[in-house]
Amino acid sequence: MTTITQLSNIITMLDTLLHTTETHDYPGAVNGLQIENSGKVNRIVAAVDACETVLCEAAKVKGTLLLVHHGLFWNGVQTITGSFYRKLKQALDGDIALYSSHLPLDLHPLIGNNVLLGKLLGLTGMKPAMLLKGQPVGMIGKIRSISREGFAEKISKIVGRNVHIAPGGSETIRSVLIVTGGAGSEVGKAAELGVDAFVTGEGPHWSYIAAEEMGLNVFFAGHYATETFGVKALAAYLSKKTGLPWIFLDHPTGL
Repeated sequence: MTTITQLSNIITMLDTLLHTTETHDYPGAVNGLQIENSGKVNRIVAAVDACETVLCEAAKVKGTLLLVHHGLFWNGVQTITGSFYRKLKQALDGDIALYSSHLPLDLHPLIGNNVLLGKLLGLTGMKPAMLLKGQPVGMIGKIRSISREGFAEKISKIVGRNVHIAPGGSETIRSVLIVTGGAGSEVGKAAELGVDAFVTGEGPHWSYIAAEEMGLNVFFAGHYATETFGVKALAAYLSKKTGLPWIFLDHPTGL
C-alpha cells in the first residue's frame, strides 16, 4: 500500500468522510483543519481534547497529524497569551497539523461516538434521533430486556468508569437513546422520544430532577469517557487509508 503523507490530500479525505462543511455545529467548534503544518504527515495521533498536555506529547514527533473532538477555539476570539500561546507554540514548533471534528464525528453513521457506543451496548435497529442544530445527533435503538442496575453495569464496563443514574423511569430497559458528551441538558427532548433510557456523558444539576419528574432513566457516563470512541475509529480508518501509524493519547478529565 502506498503511504499517503501529503496533508492536503488527507484533509480532503477527512472533510469528505465527515461531511465537515455540511454539518451544523456550535461556532466554537471550528470543524476541520485548525492548524496546518509544513505539508507532510508522519503519523496520526488521536485525542479527545486539544489541551496543552496532549499538544506537548504530540509535538515530540514532528509532522504529527493530531485528530481531536474538542479543538482550540471554544472560547471564541481570544488573545494569544498564557496557555493559548503555549499551545500554539507547541503546535508550530512541533510542526503539528491539528484537525478537529465535533458534531460531524458525533453523528457519523459509521465511526461516530453515538453509533459506536450503541454497538458496544448491543443496541439493535439503531437509527438517528433527537434534533440539534437542525440535524439528528443521537442514536436510538432497542436492547434485550435488562434491569436498570444491570444496564448501568454494562455501560460502566464499556466506558471504564462508574455511571451516575437518575432513576426516573422503568426498572427494566428495552429502548435506549444515546447522545454522548454534554447532552444532559436535552433531557426534555429525550423524554419526548419515549425511551426507557437516555445515555449521555454529563448534564447540569437540574437535569437529574427533570429526569425524575419526566419519568426517564438517565445514565451519566462521563463526558470524556463517552467521546473516546470516535477519535479512535477515525484515526484507525485514516491509518488504513494512508498507511500511516496511529496512537491514542489518553488524558481523561474524570468528568
